[in-house]
Amino acid sequence: MEQDVFKKMLKEKGLKVTGQRLLVLETMGAHLGEHLTAEEIFELARTKSPEIGLATIYRALQMLVNLHVVRKVSFDDGFARYELSRNLSSERHHHHHAICLGCKTVFSLEEDLLEPLEEKLKERLGFDVTDHEVKLYGYCRVCREKDFRAGLDKAERLFTTDDKLQKGKRTMKIKKKELEESD
Repeated sequence: MEQDVFKKMLKEKGLKVTGQRLLVLETMGAHLGEHLTAEEIFELARTKSPEIGLATIYRALQMLVNLHVVRKVSFDDGFARYELSRNLSSERHHHHHAICLGCKTVFSLEEDLLEPLEEKLKERLGFDVTDHEVKLYGYCRVCREKDFRAGLDKAERLFTTDDKLQKGKRTMKIKKKELEESD
């Protein structure tokens, strides 16, 4: 995003255009779709402005959140994360995430499956939904495959292969002690 867009937006919100605020917005604009912590924004901003302080980043973020320029999101991992408000990042009002409980990867979902519900709310109740956020928790493909492989590794430890082939088939025997330990 261009600096002029951010300057105009800050002025429209009645804010003084400062280098620090512009730097925060530019940093976030360069990382659209990412869910950055204040510390990550700080590290990225320092590459352009080594003198900026973490407290300055926090103050700028809080002010931008209060004015709905930046959204603060939580993925229940103990970190506050920030992203540009949807009206700045050309997204619609919906914002859904799928969060992997294994590797903690957050996937932003583009499709809004709640539009029919929103339409019904508007028709029946006159309620106009302006925003919503959905978080789906589960395991990504990679973590599911890792768990599957981990399960196989555990199963392989429970069995020993008999090197003798009987009628063209490999036989497996359960090690009773390991089976009892796995319970």
